[in-house]
Amino acid sequence: MNWAFLQGLLSGVNKYSTAFGRMWLSVVFLFRLMVFVVAAEKVWGDEQKDFSCNTIQPGCHNVCYDFYFPVSHVRLWALQLIFVTCPSLLVVMHVAYREDRERKYRAKHGEGCGRLYSDTGKKRGGLWWTYILTLIFKMVVDSVFVFLLYYMYEGYNFPALIKCKEDPCPNVVDCFIARPTEKRIFTIFMVVTSLVCVILSLLEIFYLVGKRCCECEIGRAASVPHRHVGNCREDGTQRPAGTHPARSSG
Repeated sequence: MNWAFLQGLLSGVNKYSTAFGRMWLSVVFLFRLMVFVVAAEKVWGDEQKDFSCNTIQPGCHNVCYDFYFPVSHVRLWALQLIFVTCPSLLVVMHVAYREDRERKYRAKHGEGCGRLYSDTGKKRGGLWWTYILTLIFKMVVDSVFVFLLYYMYEGYNFPALIKCKEDPCPNVVDCFIARPTEKRIFTIFMVVTSLVCVILSLLEIFYLVGKRCCECEIGRAASVPHRHVGNCREDGTQRPAGTHPARSSG
């Protein structure tokens, strides 16, 4: 897995993020991505090889392991990290799309024609919605993976002894997990950091929505008393009636 690509992707979107977004990036980098790369595989190692049962019945060991570990924790967390980081690429792509539109507009109408966007990286119009949707998606992904981990393993506990009676085991056999306490601590840590990311994304949504509402209210209050109410511009002010600016909300 090329984690350097994800690091570069998140670093690129950092300049378009709010304070809450930068905190989210720090948590993902330091407490999820780096800890996963450095410690996850060492904690689990070859978990199927370390999983032992007190029987020599062919197939019993594999069946019992698959019953208790239907999905590897390491692969599950890798999939989770990919799903929560890749939506940031949409923000970068949207900004690149705006910059391309701005370049084509200025090339067509000249340098003195004004601008389509006051700031191509400013979260207004379509970019605002793209950013909000990526936050919602990341919240949903983290919540779903935390629930799946809890559901598949009946909580975040790793008992040292497991009773297995799956076919083709001849009877109820005892199976043992290597380093259960270490695995439990690491799992709880990853779950807690996922929940912290969910909270940060939720706070960022509240912040962006609240800021947008305040800007629209300030724009209405600053406009002339007798006016035709139009839509909010990208900068949050109120658009006077009868005007048709060249700016786009894309």
